[in-house]
Formats: sequence, structure tokens, C-alpha cells
Amino acid sequence: MAAIELSVVDEIIQHASEAVPNEACGILAGKNGRVEKTYKMVNVSDSPDVCYFMDSCEQLKVMKEIRNLKLEMVGIYHSHPGSGPYPSSRDVELAFYPEAVYVIVSLQDIKRPELKAYKIIEGKIMEEVITT
Repeated sequence: MAAIELSVVDEIIQHASEAVPNEACGILAGKNGRVEKTYKMVNVSDSPDVCYFMDSCEQLKVMKEIRNLKLEMVGIYHSHPGSGPYPSSRDVELAFYPEAVYVIVSLQDIKRPELKAYKIIEGKIMEEVITT
């Protein structure tokens, strides 16, 4: 289960909307599965319209800050501007953190963004319940 405040959901959707036609991405930090802080990241992918990739230096800086704040990485989010909120094969390939929840926001219908969360462990995709 992923506990995400409505304000955080709004932040994620706002970031995703601003990034269209590209995918947005970011890190979710908190404690005990509850998201307390959002880190908007820069998508440095060679094909940002169909996949995301975070800059390793930026990611390291964020991870240090999370540790200094005595938080943990709860999850990673990204957007799908033109498809549904289900992990692509590339998303599964890049799922390096089995403890993290992977949140995907679909902007396929820009007027009705759809947000879903998953655990991805060793290629297996399991939908998670999001509580707000």
C-alpha cells in the first residue's frame, strides 16, 4: 500500500502536465510507506517522449538529502503522456528498487489524469493500493 497525500498527487499530476509531450519523473520520500516529500527530477532520456531516465548525479544528490532528513525513498513516479498507467517493458527493466512503489500517472485523457502504483520485483508487476 502507498499512502500519498492529495497535495502530493496534485504535485505529481502538475509536474506530468508541465512535461507533456515528454515523460516526467521524480522520487518520493517519506517513512513507513507514507510519502512526505516529492523530488521532481529532470528526464535525461534520449527519447523523453516514450521513456524516462534520471541523471545519476541529480539522483545521488537527492538520495543524500533524503538520508540527511532521516527519510527513505518510498517510491519513484513518472508519467505516460500518451498511454495508460501500466508499466512498460522499459519501466520493468529500470525497476532497480524492489522496496519502492512505482507510481505512474497517465495523461492519455488530459482532462482526467489517472494514477496507479505498482511494486515491481524481479520483473513481476503487482498493483498497489493508493490511499490518500
